[in-house]
Amino acid sequence: MIKTAKTARNTRQLIVRGIMIGTLAVLATGCGKKERPKADLAASQVTTIGVNAYLWRATLDALSFMPLLQTDSNGGVIVTDWYANPKNPGERVKVTVSIVDQDLRADALRVAASRQVSQNGQWVDAPVQAATVQKLEDIILTKARDLRRAAIAG
Repeated sequence: MIKTAKTARNTRQLIVRGIMIGTLAVLATGCGKKERPKADLAASQVTTIGVNAYLWRATLDALSFMPLLQTDSNGGVIVTDWYANPKNPGERVKVTVSIVDQDLRADALRVAASRQVSQNGQWVDAPVQAATVQKLEDIILTKARDLRRAAIAG
């Protein structure tokens, strides 16, 4: 009989301790609060595809005037076909953009451009000004930041 009373007392103590620990756990995790913080839907790392979605959409938007040759959203590569500006048909440009990170960061974007000029009916490689590539990177990054701001506001 003594063993049974002692076992019952130990069981009650364990139950009371369990209730106290459970209550403390609820209070510590904030489950007792009525208002929870809202999730940041416009985080800088959006990865429903293989790369940052803001950079991906901004790149597609920035290059929308050029014909696309290849797109790989998992690998983060967009390659355009040759594009000749109707105002300057003797010159054409091809662009490759690589998104190399899942974060919205300037160093997550790589832009490479090729340029050719027409000479005697043949397309000949010509240098691309570094400022041209830099300007395209800036346009894409600005559009990506605008998309993120719009997602935060909306």
